[in-house]
Amino acid sequence: MVSDDQWRVRLSPAEFRVLRLSGTEAPWSGEYVSTQTRGVYRCRACGAELFSSENKFDSHCGWPSFFAPLAGDAVRYLDDDSRGATRTEVRCASCDSHLGHVFRGEGYPTPTDRRYCINSIALNLEASE
Repeated sequence: MVSDDQWRVRLSPAEFRVLRLSGTEAPWSGEYVSTQTRGVYRCRACGAELFSSENKFDSHCGWPSFFAPLAGDAVRYLDDDSRGATRTEVRCASCDSHLGHVFRGEGYPTPTDRRYCINSIALNLEASE
């Protein structure tokens, strides 16, 4: 298990705030909000494969949105009632870093009717050729 001190060495202060302290980057500020680049999105903390560009869609919410993770066991879910309403937090299953939240039933025309609203700073895009 990696200690907070070790994470502080590996991550920038902004990355640490989001990934380890469950922070959120400002809307429309992340590098992957509007990208159309094809590839695999990995956890910025540990490098685990999390999402595919094939499952990314434009939700106009200010953060990268995906309708499903790359694999069913790539992420884990926690109930989050920190903002006065119950939401579902999404974490990396490999290193337990905070990624964002998943929302259901919003009516987006996707196969899952889910929106994984993920912080860009929690991801690294490995572009495909």
